[in-house]
Amino acid sequence: MSAKSTQGPGGKKPASAATNLIAGGGAGMMEALACHPLDTIKVRMQLSRRARAPGAPRRGFLKTGSEIIKRETPLGLYKGLGAVLTGIIPKMAIRFTSYEWYKQLLADSSGNVSGKSTFLAGLAAGVTEAVAVVTPMEVIKIRLQAQHHSMADPLDIPKYRNAAHALYTVVKEEGFGALYRGVSLTALRQGSNQAVNFTAYSEFRSILQRWQGTTDLPSYQTMVIGLVSGAMGPLSNAPIDTIKTRLQKTPAEPGQTAVQRIVNISKDMWKQEGSRSFYKGITPRIMRVAPGQAVTFTVYEYLKTVLEKGRDMLPGGQYEE
Repeated sequence: MSAKSTQGPGGKKPASAATNLIAGGGAGMMEALACHPLDTIKVRMQLSRRARAPGAPRRGFLKTGSEIIKRETPLGLYKGLGAVLTGIIPKMAIRFTSYEWYKQLLADSSGNVSGKSTFLAGLAAGVTEAVAVVTPMEVIKIRLQAQHHSMADPLDIPKYRNAAHALYTVVKEEGFGALYRGVSLTALRQGSNQAVNFTAYSEFRSILQRWQGTTDLPSYQTMVIGLVSGAMGPLSNAPIDTIKTRLQKTPAEPGQTAVQRIVNISKDMWKQEGSRSFYKGITPRIMRVAPGQAVTFTVYEYLKTVLEKGRDMLPGGQYEE
């Protein structure tokens, strides 16, 4: 893997924190709005405890999605969206800002970043976002997505009415620590996701830049390499994500440590549902994460270019704050 510079396109200074906040937040919101239904289907598939009976048809993502729409209306696919939108701006801002910071920290004396350093910067950025934002957001999102109530029936009152009510209820009934249930698995998933994602994206981007002799790639190329790099993370850590979803869905049991719960969930899945259960929801997850990363990188690169051009036009090349 070739070394890459910490500098931005054309040797400019790396994107500022303000740019990462705006561009990352905007990219994250677009990604959430476009891909959230697939995330809801993924969570339902991961929480399904049905072992496949001999000769019975598989309950795939299309059937799961159609059942949600039939029983809970199309709005059922957007359960938990409020929790995602609340956390998406800080999540994406932290992801891109911390990635750039770690990348510069790991650069050599010439300012070049090796493939190994890119991987480590992505890993560290994923862990940072998991601890700071993603874990509490995922706990609330999953609680909302796991509810099977119909949004068309006013008499079918769910336990959690919305993201704010779910947050209040979880903290009140289970304590603040419940928001960090599964933090180790979330950090492992986010870390491995972003390590693979940023490394693959950086390599593909570098190859295209050298091949075409330009630093600015057209949006369709950014979208394609974002799509490919985005699919690699879910394939590498699907079992972690499935166990994490089950862990975060239920309240803690007295006398059990987090490690014991993870081990027990894994044993039960293996014994009752077989090895396939660890890959439940992998299809909608790839379908959600891969296009999501394509949208994220494309919108981020576009907004970053626009914002950095605006910054360069200001006196001193800095944002007025």
